Amino acid sequence: MSNATQSALRGSPREQPGNPRSAFGGIDKSAVRSTDERPDFTAIQQSAEFRALRRRLKWFVFPATAFFLIWYLGYVAVAAYQPEFMAQPLVGEINVGLVMGIGQFVTTVGLTTLYLRFARRHIDPKVDEIRQDAGELNR
Repeated sequence: MSNATQSALRGSPREQPGNPRSAFGGIDKSAVRSTDERPDFTAIQQSAEFRALRRRLKWFVFPATAFFLIWYLGYVAVAAYQPEFMAQPLVGEINVGLVMGIGQFVTTVGLTTLYLRFARRHIDPKVDEIRQDAGELNR
């Protein structure tokens, strides 16, 4: 029988004689302090800082999404309606369709990298600022 099976057969640790029950490292309660005070999310949402943050995010997300959708749907449309164009060889067995298909993956990675860079530089610092202000308002 394994130790886990033997423990299950013996019952809960509270029923065991000897040392009192303690969690890992002797810590038996959470370090997270519960509080009844919650941020006023409505006030945060209506704040000028939050609206500016949303506006800045939209200036990146909407054009990037539009670019990618046009590029992707354009690729699909060309592949569906112009197969002879897609079959044109570029170098050896590599044709236009293959290059455009790989370009889809490259574009996805590129846009993801640009977004991460944009968010790290422009969005995350403002989010931290708004969170800090919300925490200070409730103390």
